[in-house]
Amino acid sequence: MESDGMVPPMKGTSAASCPPGSSPFSGVQLQDSAADAPGSPSKRSAALDLTDAVISLQTDPKRRDAPSIVLPHQNAEFISHIAIDIGGSLIKLVYFSPEDTQAEGWENGKTRNQAGGKIHFVKFETQRIDDCIDFIEAKGLHRTHNGKGEPDGRVRIVATGGGAFKYADKFEERLGVLLEKEDEMDCLVSGSNFLLKAIRHEAFMYENSQTIFAPSNTDQDLYPYLLVNIGSGVSMLKVDGDGQYERVSGSSLGGGTFWGLCRLLTKCRSFDEMLELSSRGDNSKVDMLVGDIYGDRDYSAIGLSASTIASSFGKVVAENKDLEDYDPADIAVALTRMVSYNISHLAYLNAKAYGIQRVFFGGFYIRGHPYTMETISYAIRFWSKGSMSAKFLRHEGFLGAVGAFLKVHPMTPPNQASTGSREPRKVRANFVERFSMGAPYSGGEIHGPAFSDVAEKVDWVERFVRLGTQATEAARSERDRAQAGMGLSRDSSGSDFLAPESPSPSSSPMPRMNLHLGVLHYTPSREPFPLLADAVHYTPDTLDIWGDRAEMDYWLGVLLDQVGTVVEKAAACDGQPDGRRRAAAFGRALEAHLVKMRSEPGAYGQLGLSDLLEMREDCLREFRFTDVYRLDKARENAAALEVLPDLLTELDGMAPAPRLTALIEGCLAANIFDWGAKACVDLYHNGTILEIYREARTKLSRRPWRVDTFDALAANWFGASSSDTLGESSAVPRSPFRRVIMFVDNAGADIVLGMIPFARELLRMGAEVVMCANSQPAINDITAPELRALLNQVAAVCPVIKARLYVCGNGQGSPCLDLRRVPEALADATVGTDLVVVEGMGRAIHTNYRSKFKCASLKLAMIKNQHLAERLFGGNVYDCVCLYEPPANT
Repeated sequence: MESDGMVPPMKGTSAASCPPGSSPFSGVQLQDSAADAPGSPSKRSAALDLTDAVISLQTDPKRRDAPSIVLPHQNAEFISHIAIDIGGSLIKLVYFSPEDTQAEGWENGKTRNQAGGKIHFVKFETQRIDDCIDFIEAKGLHRTHNGKGEPDGRVRIVATGGGAFKYADKFEERLGVLLEKEDEMDCLVSGSNFLLKAIRHEAFMYENSQTIFAPSNTDQDLYPYLLVNIGSGVSMLKVDGDGQYERVSGSSLGGGTFWGLCRLLTKCRSFDEMLELSSRGDNSKVDMLVGDIYGDRDYSAIGLSASTIASSFGKVVAENKDLEDYDPADIAVALTRMVSYNISHLAYLNAKAYGIQRVFFGGFYIRGHPYTMETISYAIRFWSKGSMSAKFLRHEGFLGAVGAFLKVHPMTPPNQASTGSREPRKVRANFVERFSMGAPYSGGEIHGPAFSDVAEKVDWVERFVRLGTQATEAARSERDRAQAGMGLSRDSSGSDFLAPESPSPSSSPMPRMNLHLGVLHYTPSREPFPLLADAVHYTPDTLDIWGDRAEMDYWLGVLLDQVGTVVEKAAACDGQPDGRRRAAAFGRALEAHLVKMRSEPGAYGQLGLSDLLEMREDCLREFRFTDVYRLDKARENAAALEVLPDLLTELDGMAPAPRLTALIEGCLAANIFDWGAKACVDLYHNGTILEIYREARTKLSRRPWRVDTFDALAANWFGASSSDTLGESSAVPRSPFRRVIMFVDNAGADIVLGMIPFARELLRMGAEVVMCANSQPAINDITAPELRALLNQVAAVCPVIKARLYVCGNGQGSPCLDLRRVPEALADATVGTDLVVVEGMGRAIHTNYRSKFKCASLKLAMIKNQHLAERLFGGNVYDCVCLYEPPANT
C-alpha cells in the first residue's frame, strides 16, 4: 500500500466516472494524517506472495547453485511443492525455503517483520541423480514444516523432463514422494514466456564480444518466436502466445553429443571444463577447410572463403596421427563448432519456414559461455544474410523448472490478469532488478552460502573484496598477455563461413559470463504511469550511457569520487558501535560494483544513469544505512520553516503576474540544495542554506534561463483570469488546472521555500494538489512520511495547506524517477490530472527531460553538474531549466 489514508475523488469525479481500469485514488489528505494505517502486503493462499521478491546470488564452491528468488512476505505454509526438471544430461531443481526477512516499510513510517522465503535454483548432472536426492533429503525439502520449523508432512514434487518418468520409482523409494509429471514442452514455454515478460533485460544478443540487450515491450515485439532449447538433444518450438506453441523440429545432435564426444576424446569430465577448454583451441588443426582443398585459396565461384569448414574433423583422415597427438583444446573447439553450427542452421531453416524473425536459444549447453554464444550468433547471422540475430536468455537452463513451479503457484499479482495474458511492459512494472553483494563475491564468481547477517557480510568484505578485485585485474592482464603472445587472430583460428565483409567469431580465450548478478524485486501493486504519452517506448534516462562508453566512464568516475563523502556521512549519522565498520564495508562493496561495471558492463544488464544512482542507495540499505542524511534533512527543514512565514507574506503582497515569477524563481533557487552534487556540497561547507538561497534568488532574477518557456506557462496560468484581476495587488486568479501532481525533490529549502509555496498558490486558486515524494530515502530527498510531518508543521502557520493537498509515495528509493513502475495509489491519482510538475535535477534532467505526457507538464531544475550542463544544453553549472509543455499529441 503506497499511502496511508483514503482521499476523496477529484471534484466532479466519482468512481463510476473513472476511466476503465482506474479508480479514485488513495492518497493522504493532510488533515486525515492522524488516521494513518500501516500498509500490509497482499496475501493470497492460491498464489505466491511476491511482494518485494528478490533474486539472491547464492552458489556453493562447486558452482552447483544458481541464484535464489527471495520472497520476504511469503508465509511458508503457502508453499507446498518443489519443482524439478530431469533432462538427459542435467537435473534442474527449484525449491522453496522459509526465511525471516525484515523489510522496511518506509512509506508508511513503519517497520514490518514477516516470515518469507526463497526460491532456489540448483543443478546436478543426471548421472549423479543420487546426489540430487541426497541434497533434497539433507535439506528436508521433501517435508513441509510448521511454524516452529518442525516437519509435518510430505511436499509435492512437480517434475518435468523425460527423467520424470525414468526416475519416478527412485524418488518414491528414497523419499517416499510421488513425482507429479508436467508436460516438458509446456513447462519450457511457460517458463520462457514468464521470464521474457517479467525481466526487462532477460534476452540479449552476443556478437563480436559485445552484449546487446533486446527487451520486448509489447506482445507484438515478443510473439511469435522460435525457442531453441539445447539440452542433451534439441527441441525447437514455435511460440505464438501464452499457452500457444508447437514443437516444429528437433535434433539428436545437442549438448549431450558435445559432452559425450568431448569426454571420449579429451578425457574431460566436467561440462564447464570442456567449454573452457574449447575456448583455447584452434579448429583448423582438425577440421578440413576449403583452403586445405584449394591450396589456401577461396572457392570464389560459389562464395566460399578459404577458412570455411568443408568437413568437421576431416583433416584427421589425411594425417597419420593418433588421438594423443592432437591438442584436446583443438578437438574441443572443433566439436563446439560442429554442434553449434548444425543446431544454428536447423534453427534458421525452421525460422525461415515459419516466417519468424525472433530466435531464442536456451538450455544448459550455452551456460553463458561467450565462445558458444559467439559461434551460434555468427552462424545465425551468416545463414540469414544478416536478417536475423540469435538471442540468449539470462536464466537459460531453468526454463522448464520455472514453468513446472508456475503450474502449481502462478506468479500472478492479486486482482490482476494472469502474467501470460498481460503485455510485457505491464508485467515488468511489478519487477525491478537490484544488485547486492548477496553472497561472498570474488573475481567475478559467487562462492559459498549467503551471509547470515550484516556483521558476517562486513567481515567478509573487509577480508576479501579488495583481494578479489586485485585477483580479477591480475587474471585479466595475464589473459591479455597470453592472447598477445599466441598471436591469435580471427583468420588464423580457422574461422568458418568467412566472407570478406563478415568477420568470424573470435577463438580467443574468454571467461564465462556472469549474467545472474541481479536481485529481482517484485511488487504487485505497480503499473506504468498512466499519463505517459508513450508508455510503450518510454525510457526514463535522458543520457544513453550504455551506448556511450565515455559517458558511462564519466558517471562511474563521479560515483567513485563520491564514495568517500558518502562513507563519512554514513559513519557519522549511524551512532551504532559497528557503524564505521559497516560504512567502510559499504564503500568497498560499492567500489567493487562500480569497478566491475566499468570492466564488464553487460554483467549487470543494460543499466542507465538512474540505475547507477539507485545502486548506491541500495548498497547503503544493504549495509543497514537506511537514511544517512536524516539529521541534515531535519536541520534544514527547521531552518527553512523559520523564514517561511515572512516569504509567504511577501508573496501574498504581490500582484498575480510578479507573484508567479517569484514562485518559479523560488523553486529554481531552492533546488540548489543537493547533497548528491559535488558543487552543492562545496557550497554547504561555505555558507548557510539561507545565504545560499538568497544569493541564488538574486541571480535568477535575470532571465532568460538556460531553458525558458516561462511565458507559455504564464499565458496558460492567467488565461482564465481577467486583466483587471491580474493588476490587483494580492488578487488570486482562477486556476486553469483542476488537479496537479508534483514530483518533489529535496528536503529543506527546496521543499519548504520552493515547492510548498508553489503548491499553496495552486490551492488558493482552487486546484487540488498531489505531492509525490520518495517512498524510501535517497541522499537528502524528502520521503513521503517526512513530507506529511512537515506539512503538518506548515499547516500550523498557514491554514491554506489544510485544503485539497494530498501526499503520495512515488514508489522510488532513488534520486531519479522511473515512471515505468509507480504505485497503484499514484496511478489512481492521475484521474482528472491536467498538470504534472517534475522538479529536481535527478527527476527532471537525469530522467524524464524528454518525456512527454498526456496532460500539460512543467519541469523545473537547477543544473548542478558542469559536464551535464555542457552535454545537454551547452551551458554551465547552476544554469536553470523551466520547461512548460502542453499535452502531447497522442
